[in-house]
Amino acid sequence: MDPGDDPYLFTSDTLPSDPRFMATVANGFVGTRVFGDVMHVGGVYSGGVGVCHRADVPSPLAVRVRLDRADSSGLRQRYTLDTRAGWFTHSQSCDDVTVSQTILAHRSHPNLLAMELRMERQVTPGEPITVQLQSSFTPQSSDIAFEPGPDYQGGRHIHGHTLTPEVPGGPQPCVHLIWTPPPASLSLLASQSSACWVFLTALADTAERAQSCYSEGLALIGSGDLLPSHRRAWAELWAGSAVQVKSPSPLQQAVIGCLYYLLSSLPPLKPTDFLFGGLSPAGLSNGRRGEDYWGHVFWDQDTWMYPPVLLFYPELARAILRYRIHTLRGAAHNAAQQGLKGVKFAWESAVTGQEVCPDEIYGLQEIHINGDVCFAFQQYLHLTQDLSLFSEGGGWEVVRGIAEYWSSRVTWNKCCVSVCVSGVMPPDEFHDSVNNSVYTNAVAKSSLQFAVDLAILLQTPPPPQWQEISDKIKVPFDPEEKYHPEFDGYQKGDSVKQADVVLLGFPLGYPMSAEVRRNDLALYEPLTDPEGPAMTWGMFAVGWLELKELARGQAQLRKCFNNIQEPFKIWSECVDGSGAVNFLTGMGGFLQVVLFGYTGFRINKNSLNFDPTLPDDISDLRITGVCYLGNKLDFTFSKEGVMVVLARVWGPQHCALELVLTQSGKSLPLNLGTPVSVPAEAARIQKQASCWPL
Repeated sequence: MDPGDDPYLFTSDTLPSDPRFMATVANGFVGTRVFGDVMHVGGVYSGGVGVCHRADVPSPLAVRVRLDRADSSGLRQRYTLDTRAGWFTHSQSCDDVTVSQTILAHRSHPNLLAMELRMERQVTPGEPITVQLQSSFTPQSSDIAFEPGPDYQGGRHIHGHTLTPEVPGGPQPCVHLIWTPPPASLSLLASQSSACWVFLTALADTAERAQSCYSEGLALIGSGDLLPSHRRAWAELWAGSAVQVKSPSPLQQAVIGCLYYLLSSLPPLKPTDFLFGGLSPAGLSNGRRGEDYWGHVFWDQDTWMYPPVLLFYPELARAILRYRIHTLRGAAHNAAQQGLKGVKFAWESAVTGQEVCPDEIYGLQEIHINGDVCFAFQQYLHLTQDLSLFSEGGGWEVVRGIAEYWSSRVTWNKCCVSVCVSGVMPPDEFHDSVNNSVYTNAVAKSSLQFAVDLAILLQTPPPPQWQEISDKIKVPFDPEEKYHPEFDGYQKGDSVKQADVVLLGFPLGYPMSAEVRRNDLALYEPLTDPEGPAMTWGMFAVGWLELKELARGQAQLRKCFNNIQEPFKIWSECVDGSGAVNFLTGMGGFLQVVLFGYTGFRINKNSLNFDPTLPDDISDLRITGVCYLGNKLDFTFSKEGVMVVLARVWGPQHCALELVLTQSGKSLPLNLGTPVSVPAEAARIQKQASCWPL
């Protein structure tokens, strides 16, 4: 295959003029922008509340290779992000030699980063050839008090603690960095046809761990398996999911780019001994002081990035949920600070889970974050029926704490016939101190109902007020104009920052007629700030596709492409290139259009539904590796119909499945390896009758 035909290769002869749009390499533990002078480690922050940010760790990978030739006009350069292999390569070639520099954050050995430099003659024999290595690395940081340690197996060593904890008495993580120092130049001898050098970097929280990882990396280099083992790990990851789009549009590469950057930010599939630090809006490669929301974790993780991960990789979705479980103590502290019961997840969270948002109002008022977190746990249970996360893993404590918070946060009206939530900021951050935000109340209602249902599953009697509040909480609705006002007193025509009311239909699945759903979309679409964050348009696209209004859905999807910065498919938060980069939140919203908009996938309590809507320029959409109840399913959607294959049993507690057509009620069993074809209409996947009850 010609490299230009491979959608997994993002290639250019030049680098972007703005270094923010450089490709990134990461593995859920450590990440860096290619050629950048800093990297970031998950869970390593410095600075107190208001200035808490990801600590800058100096990057030994900040090396540029220069091939000096007498005739530089013949020098050809190519920069390639290989998303399939998970590495970045800069190649330089002329008539007699090719030099390639490959940079990676190891996928299965997350404490390791590496740079490989390879020189190959095109003509033999030849004279010695030398390349210059220009490094911007300095073993210093404004965030970590580094001091030198003893050299180890040819590697240099520095270590130090972060300077300031995020909260008084909080952790001050230690970073040990061991790296192979690159020389100023390297030469290919006259007698050599090729040569290869590998420069290794190991990071850990203790000297013993850093040394062990560095030794492991040297052993992999010695066996020639450092890069191959990394590539195999990425191959395993890609084997777990694939989205293949037959379309003349740039959609395929955009999808691949989003999946690559999202997966880069997640830990390995197999359990590791490091605690995953959550997903920030711009990933691990960004988040330094004053940049990209400081590397904090928002609702972006749970609402925008999480759904595509859950659909393909429940084990990685579980790692995301565990981040919330591990920050539960901080969430309890936040609730107590507000004089309330239960837990209040921070609007901006770092390590402890205590609020680190620089602006107090968001932490106090944008309380829908609690519902967003709970909804992620709910979707996990519905898709996997993995009750162990809740009975033994801390999930129940999260759901119960959120229900207790809502119960203490709401107020009853004078007649005690309805429940109100006052003084909040909705997802639309143009407004604050409003009462009965429709999204906040709807997600609170969902949280409380899920808490009741989960308590019954766990054979724990739920407090009766949970159900009562869920039943009576006010969800604003205008019965005359048949739409949902954004909050009490909302004036039609007021500008909206980002997706808000439209989130009721998806992802929440709040019950409403098609007429109301259409009215919500039509009203708020023109009122939403065109300069707002990138994820917004994906939710409008999903809504219009749900209503089978393809032209309007496609118009919203096309807006997303304005946020993709070439050549490495880096997303900016805003269309003018400003805001956070690499904006994983926008990528998550975009992926949801493909995975939930075109397919109509909906994760319900007792089924995985689908109802496809494909635009004319997509002849075929194949989505493989969808997980449901311990099974892996492959779907092919076309205008003619839908083919579903039960590809393999994924979990030990899998359930036998059947496909049920919504209109006719016809049921078709799904047997391993046997394709089932049905018309392109609404249907659902569910347990076979013999598997009920739960």
